[in-house]
Amino acid sequence: MTEATIFFPSTVGQALVLLARKTIMENLGLPFPGKENDALAKALAMPAAEERHGVFVTLTIDNQLRGCIGTLSAEESVLNGVRGNAVNAAFRDPRFPPLSRAELDRLAIEVSILSEPQALPYSGAADLLARLRPGVDGVILSVGYRSATFLPQVWSQLPETADFLSHLCLKAGLARDTWRSSAVTVMTYQVQHFSDSA
Repeated sequence: MTEATIFFPSTVGQALVLLARKTIMENLGLPFPGKENDALAKALAMPAAEERHGVFVTLTIDNQLRGCIGTLSAEESVLNGVRGNAVNAAFRDPRFPPLSRAELDRLAIEVSILSEPQALPYSGAADLLARLRPGVDGVILSVGYRSATFLPQVWSQLPETADFLSHLCLKAGLARDTWRSSAVTVMTYQVQHFSDSA
């Protein structure tokens, strides 16, 4: 399996997290500290920020998920992906009500930059279990028009591969053991992620 390597300088990665926070604050009608604007603009002027990658923005409060929205394919620049998905994660994730101003001080933000998803060839359920790499692979599972993904970070909550796949099936609206079916298509990707703390 060919694995794409992503390497973003930490200065750019942390700037992307700050950009996500700034975008959320602006949508809440709150000012962003002026002293941070200059450093942010400088970091985001680096060429890496204009590269095209899939991007996810994950929000948590007290280590509990508060929103997570992203794009899997490299349709737009990382900059635009962070801006758009920060808004979507904060205000348009259908699992949660829109983020409020009162929650902002407790909000932790993580930005994940994705490699291009690749089809994972496998023969049968046992082979699929053997080929997936816990903690490394993000997984896209599809059957017909139903599809769902888990970022590699989800392995920390679901470390057993069969359990991981079962929950992914449920997320896609499928029976939990559907991953054992030959009708399933699996793609994998890797991420580089950056985060702040509330």
